[in-house]
Amino acid sequence: MHVEIWSDIICPWCYLGKARFEAALGSFEHRDEVTVTFRSFELDPSRDTVEPLQKMLSARYGPDAVQMEERMAGLVAAEGLGYRVDREVGSTFDAHRLLHLAREQGVENELVNALFKANFAEARPLFTGDTLLEVAAEAGLDRTAAERVLADPAAYAEAVREEEQEASRLGATGVPFFVLDRRFGVAGGQSVEVFARALEQAWEQRAA
Repeated sequence: MHVEIWSDIICPWCYLGKARFEAALGSFEHRDEVTVTFRSFELDPSRDTVEPLQKMLSARYGPDAVQMEERMAGLVAAEGLGYRVDREVGSTFDAHRLLHLAREQGVENELVNALFKANFAEARPLFTGDTLLEVAAEAGLDRTAAERVLADPAAYAEAVREEEQEASRLGATGVPFFVLDRRFGVAGGQSVEVFARALEQAWEQRAA
């Protein structure tokens, strides 16, 4: 069974949703027969600047921003994950391009995990080439190949855009968005129980 996950590395619900999905997958009877692919989705594809997260949230949500972050921090902590509020936000397009390279090199999941950890648990700035390369190398991505990708704005650019367009065609209006065998769609960072039911239902349909 093939599970596709559209997500963005600066999306806290994607961070949370991945952890919950993996918990459900870990107890799924047929987990060894499930392949997971991460697909590209930018929360803010027009962003071309880097700024503190709190500044962006305050401008967008006003006084509710602090409470929103506190609630999210609690949800993430309940899954045993780190969460810092002194993060930055910027364009994630280069990170998505590197994720396509990571898929080819067989370390896609490792890079997704490394990017989530670097952003949310460590508040490392992922919007400059140096830090992005450091995280990529830590995840097992060939650094020289990663440098070539970042040096070439066209490398994997079309692949990223195609996946974003595909998300729209499938009806995704936000992320995370999970598609199971192109039969079931699950939107948002749902509970472990919801993901477990979706895996069972998709498997049953596949068997039928």
